[in-house]
Amino acid sequence: MTTPLDPVIAQIIPLLPLRDPETMTPQSARDALRALAAARAAVPPPQVASVADIEVKGAAGPLAARVYRLSREKSPTVVFFHGGGWVAGDLETHDRQARLLAIETGAVVVSVDYRRPPETRFPGAFEDAFAAARDIIAGIAEFGGDSTRVGVAGDSAGGNLAAAVAIACRDAGIKLAAQLLVYPVTDVAGNYADAGENARFPSRAENAEGYFLSRAVMEWFAGHYLDDARHGGDWRVSPLRAKSLAGLAPAIVCTAWFDPLRDEGKAYADALAAAGVATNYYDGKGLIHGYFGLGEVSETARREAQRARADFKALLERGA
Repeated sequence: MTTPLDPVIAQIIPLLPLRDPETMTPQSARDALRALAAARAAVPPPQVASVADIEVKGAAGPLAARVYRLSREKSPTVVFFHGGGWVAGDLETHDRQARLLAIETGAVVVSVDYRRPPETRFPGAFEDAFAAARDIIAGIAEFGGDSTRVGVAGDSAGGNLAAAVAIACRDAGIKLAAQLLVYPVTDVAGNYADAGENARFPSRAENAEGYFLSRAVMEWFAGHYLDDARHGGDWRVSPLRAKSLAGLAPAIVCTAWFDPLRDEGKAYADALAAAGVATNYYDGKGLIHGYFGLGEVSETARREAQRARADFKALLERGA
């Protein structure tokens, strides 16, 4: 029996942005996510010991990043990539998520602001994400100080980048301790517009609309990120299509039940497990895409996010 939509979240859905691809522009999408974050300004953010804005190396120059610390003691380090369909989202829209990640894992969290499309198309965001991860790991003494306890994490498009970076790290001989993939994009082949590709993932039809993120908006996002639809088969944007997933860092994969991305996230968790990667999967019953940002209003969302972060913490503490 399917768990019904969380009633608190059902009331919130009409208030959420990014629901009309017919009128949405890159700038309006960015403004809408910023406005959503600003609307909570009166609610004090979760408190960490320190927050510092820095720069890290990207693929084509410096990138803005933000470092969250609980202490100056040696600890794990997490490289975090924000969501927002590659197009929107930034350090501000995901500030609370990064804070909670630091608080609940005990890690130094470095949130990275990669270049976004359409100004920078694929593979720009991936290349920035991988370059930033390499730079942070190379300078690990400035962060958590323990190169055996480094993880990558991200939500939605950020989960896509974290998954692809984990593959690139394996291929480069960089050992990660863990990856936290929150409702990740894992297969963009067909750009969410091809009926045959969409049929492989029933959630794209079941949850096509009505639950905040729609299939049409995913088509809009993919169309902005990919300059050529044929790029959708590239593992750097579709990690589910990588030739091998063997040898990757242990993974926590979270999906939301009422999300068009649910089934491709589940398929990635299954593929990781089949490749021998230690994988924990949470299906987010009763929840929608974006629920990691809804923990202040939904107890169901809060508990599910906390459970995933606790598992991620255990992997980080164990080390690579």
